[in-house]
Amino acid sequence: MSDPMIALLMLGLFIVCIFLGFPIAFTLMGMGILFGFYAYYQPDQSFLDNNIFYLFTQNTFSIMNNDVLISIPLFLFMGYIIERANILDKLFLSLQVALRHVPGSMAVAALITCTMFATATGIVGAVVTLMGLLALPSMLKAGYDEKLATGVITAGGTLGILIPPSIMLIVYAATAGISVVKLYAAAMVPGMVLAGLYLLYVLGRVIINPSLAPKPKDLESIGFWQGVYMLVTAFLPLALLILTVLGSILFGLATPSEAAAMGAAGGIVLAVVYRAFSWVRLREAVFLTAKTTAMVCYLFVGSWTFSSVFSYLGGESVIKEFMLSMDLNTWQFLIVTQLIIFVLGWPLEWSEIIIIFVPIFLPLLEHFNVDPILFGILIAVNLQTSFLTPPMAMSAYYLKGVAPPQVQLWTIFKGCFPFLGMVLMTLALLYVQPRLVNWLPDLMYNSPSQSGAPANDGPVDRESMDPAFLMGGGADEASPDNAAPAASPADTPTDAATPEADAVIDPSFFSGGSDSPVKKAE
Repeated sequence: MSDPMIALLMLGLFIVCIFLGFPIAFTLMGMGILFGFYAYYQPDQSFLDNNIFYLFTQNTFSIMNNDVLISIPLFLFMGYIIERANILDKLFLSLQVALRHVPGSMAVAALITCTMFATATGIVGAVVTLMGLLALPSMLKAGYDEKLATGVITAGGTLGILIPPSIMLIVYAATAGISVVKLYAAAMVPGMVLAGLYLLYVLGRVIINPSLAPKPKDLESIGFWQGVYMLVTAFLPLALLILTVLGSILFGLATPSEAAAMGAAGGIVLAVVYRAFSWVRLREAVFLTAKTTAMVCYLFVGSWTFSSVFSYLGGESVIKEFMLSMDLNTWQFLIVTQLIIFVLGWPLEWSEIIIIFVPIFLPLLEHFNVDPILFGILIAVNLQTSFLTPPMAMSAYYLKGVAPPQVQLWTIFKGCFPFLGMVLMTLALLYVQPRLVNWLPDLMYNSPSQSGAPANDGPVDRESMDPAFLMGGGADEASPDNAAPAASPADTPTDAATPEADAVIDPSFFSGGSDSPVKKAE
């Protein structure tokens, strides 16, 4: 039975439970089953014959069987095995040596290390915590300003949810039913712009006031060729692994899951080469991978249960009608939704926001003519602000947990403020120039046709999830009320891309442009 008031009560109780500290995944499951039992209740059915139990078991299996989720544990394992093998210690030291004549060399090295490790894991807490143990004591010992040192680590650690191969983008692509490949391409330019702004800020501050970041004296004795050797042996292997994984995805050589498997195997190879591999470290990496993956999977299951019941009760329609009644234009809609996501980013992790709340906004994107890829990139940049904005800046609390006792929480907050300004500048730039998001995907995958035919929408991902599935059904499950007439063979394009088709990169990308239509996979 449909009852929008019960649906809103369901949503309100869930928000209350969040602030009371209940486990979110199990709260979603419990409320979904409880309210679902009411929604699907029929007097002539026994307790166990209620449809909520059938939907919970059958569709939970379908979600867990979805190919797009396979890449999550593989990317996580890649990051954890690199972390456990202490490869970042060598990377940070080699970058310090290579950049020792650059102003603020240790801060720049920490920022680059954060960025590289963030791309390998996509977990903000892991990056900030590890770099807080690795880089912060060294910078403070060298006389670095506390605000600058802590700001670099907290800001650099958040880049993992934006720069590919980001796990957050995989989860968003699965939720929105869009191509992971094209989403990765769209995130490249904004991610590099944000990292570049961080780097320019650090260099500018240190050049203006060199006392903020004194040059480390203990590295002067290292010769040039010794520094080159350290850089080649520590930086290049990890950089090559990341570029290989990312390049194989962007150029259509492998699906995200295949590339993630290659990255996981490459992480083990690096650990063996650096003589840091052991069964104990392997077991720890596997345990952490399983733990984090289970959390994401539980959230998917709970989110589907909650969202499908919420939609069945009419809650989705109420929210959609409310948003439409506000008579917003496209930019106002984007600002309102991004403000909501920003506030949600204080008490919630990105995974909970993407899986639980983003599906509420997805049905509205078509009405407001918003590209779901642009919407996803705006969310990824927006969540950077949530991690850096006091009083709930989670990155600051992660760092405070491992920082030396003399580093106060308010000092870390003050260190976050300048980098928060860089994030807001990037977000404003994307609003003014959304072309920054679409430029690389269009260049690589979309060759406009001379005949005026619509361009290809990019590589077709074999690992995509129907977004309607998370809201209680699939797009192919037409109800009698809204079933569309079957298309005739003449109306069906013969060269339409199928879900099984491989991603095909535009060959004109290598020659700088194209005047011909993109070639599609047969």
